[in-house]
Amino acid sequence: MKRTGRRRSSVWDCFEQVGNFVRCMKCDAKLKYCGGATSSMINHMSRHHQSPTPLDEDEKPVICTVQCMEEDRSVGSDIMQVAVMSPNMSLSSNPPERDCGERKRLKRSSVWDIFVKVDDEVHCTMCDTKLKYRSSTTSMMYHIKNKHPDTMPNDGVSLATHTEVTELISRMIEKDMLPISMVTGEGFRELLAYTVHNYKMPSAGDIIRLIEGHFHEKAEELVVQLGKVEKVALTADFWTALPFQRYITVFCSFITEDWQGRSAVLHTHKISDSHTTTDSVTEKLLKTVQAWGIAGKVTACVHNNAQDILSAHACAHVTWDYATCFATTLQFAVSDGLCEDLVRIIAAAGKLVKHFNHSLLASEALEQKQVQMCLPQHKLIQSSKARWDTICDMFERLLEQRWAIKAVLSDRTVTNRQEAQTLEIEDDCWQIIENFTPVLATLKWATTVMSAETEVSISNIYPITFSLIQTHLVPKENDVEQVSEFKLKVQKSLRNHMEVDSNDLASKPALIASMLDPRHKHLSFLTPTGRLAAKVKLHELVSKLDVRNATVSPKDEQQETLITPDISQVAMPSQMKSDTKNTMMLLLGDNYSSSYATDSEAQVDYYLRDIAPSLDINPLDWWRVNGPRFPKLATLARHYLCVPGVALPSLLSEAGQTFATMRTRLSPEHVDMMIFVNRNA
Repeated sequence: MKRTGRRRSSVWDCFEQVGNFVRCMKCDAKLKYCGGATSSMINHMSRHHQSPTPLDEDEKPVICTVQCMEEDRSVGSDIMQVAVMSPNMSLSSNPPERDCGERKRLKRSSVWDIFVKVDDEVHCTMCDTKLKYRSSTTSMMYHIKNKHPDTMPNDGVSLATHTEVTELISRMIEKDMLPISMVTGEGFRELLAYTVHNYKMPSAGDIIRLIEGHFHEKAEELVVQLGKVEKVALTADFWTALPFQRYITVFCSFITEDWQGRSAVLHTHKISDSHTTTDSVTEKLLKTVQAWGIAGKVTACVHNNAQDILSAHACAHVTWDYATCFATTLQFAVSDGLCEDLVRIIAAAGKLVKHFNHSLLASEALEQKQVQMCLPQHKLIQSSKARWDTICDMFERLLEQRWAIKAVLSDRTVTNRQEAQTLEIEDDCWQIIENFTPVLATLKWATTVMSAETEVSISNIYPITFSLIQTHLVPKENDVEQVSEFKLKVQKSLRNHMEVDSNDLASKPALIASMLDPRHKHLSFLTPTGRLAAKVKLHELVSKLDVRNATVSPKDEQQETLITPDISQVAMPSQMKSDTKNTMMLLLGDNYSSSYATDSEAQVDYYLRDIAPSLDINPLDWWRVNGPRFPKLATLARHYLCVPGVALPSLLSEAGQTFATMRTRLSPEHVDMMIFVNRNA
């Protein structure tokens, strides 16, 4: 028996070959045709045309020629017998090495979800790696396994169920804060219909129910977490969505038992302009506190809107302190410091940047000049009125590209004389920009340090504020007049907003936090009188702690040995040891040595005399190790170091800016639920 031929696949009844492509005669779709393979055509027919899928070549009946060796050979002729055989049928007692049916490719390898074929190569879409392609996916699988193990395809696993796909859609909407109505979009439905076979599209109501389920799950987890902490801090973030919808998002921050800083969204309230009063804002905060069962646990509330919370201190039901977001305070100070000349220079610089960003001829000419002058290939940055730090970015980029910009403006083939005169910045203005930019950069660094969401920030507020006032904002001899004036105005504004000259400074949560931060406990930025007042306040807070914290715990007893060695451990006759111990106890009292180790004043004194760690140490890590040495101070540290220094999302944090942009797309009906599941993921 030998195989004499194969029928042409019936898929060609629906396709015709056009060069290196095949065209579907039913819908005119064009597919790449690679050396006789019909898999792509079969897949196309099964996806887009309801008619039965044409059989592949290996599925067609095989026509075989069999020479029958009968005992009677007298006829002397070969009898041709046609046998219709299944692909799985063996034609001899010794089956061939590869069965005919194995040639049929059941489905396309999932490595093609990551690789793209280009001529005789395949390109990885994740890292742009190029591999030679020789009709095998082995090298691609090896690359994915070694370079992208998280995306390792598994061809042996069944496709995702429709329930899983719907769950992923809801997670995508939560993570990217997309409008729920996107699931009704025609383009989105076409995409899923193409990628998931026979997928039943969910309705907006189905997605809402899934998100509500996630909301309740996360809420239950957060209630359990908040029940375990002693103190929390609130953050009231006032923001506006389009069109003119005002909201207040209430966050909470706390420190876990293992000294990990955590934050979570509690609630988002819509604020009506006609009813925006201090009482209404305070009422929303109190309702949030009651709803989450943290009444009596709030240390302080940080906010970024002084107008709506200005007189909330007078509310009898409010038991916490208020603090203004440091980033907002610094923004006010910078705005107060900008004189008319600086505003004019900022406007001129913005006009120049706008010209290069909107003129294709000018931008191309600038790129050419950058190459000729060996300057970095950077685009100019446009400042934003809402963020003062972008002024610093704009000035830094202009100074970097100054001579390339001048060359373009002086080139009459690119910029005409009248336009150049309008855009050109005078030399004295360039000098002011050069003198002004380092000052803005210092202020920007201060806010960036405060915007780190994973670090303790409130304890840095007053050290940074005093450093700015006493060092960085002091006019220098080589400062131009406008910059000296700016420094003095910002100094004055910071003094007023941060109340650095107040007699009640020691009671501010930010200064208390500075004392409880081992990096700043020396308070070297204060006067001796200020340091003494802060120390007295710390003693007062320690003495007010619960009576149960004053009892000697096992940790205290262990530390007692570390601080005051136990004389009873010295080798001596047992009888003498017992007599001496009893005599000393009668003379000095039972609690003589233990009181020295656990007394409130002693703890504060030991803590303040202890060597301060370096500035790159996380204070929470320090307290995790040293908390047993100073148990009462450790309790206070949990209370105050959990307070954030800025309102979340902060003005300069990239994560905060992304979040602020996404949330403006939300509808009022689901804004609270969406922000909650997004930020508490």
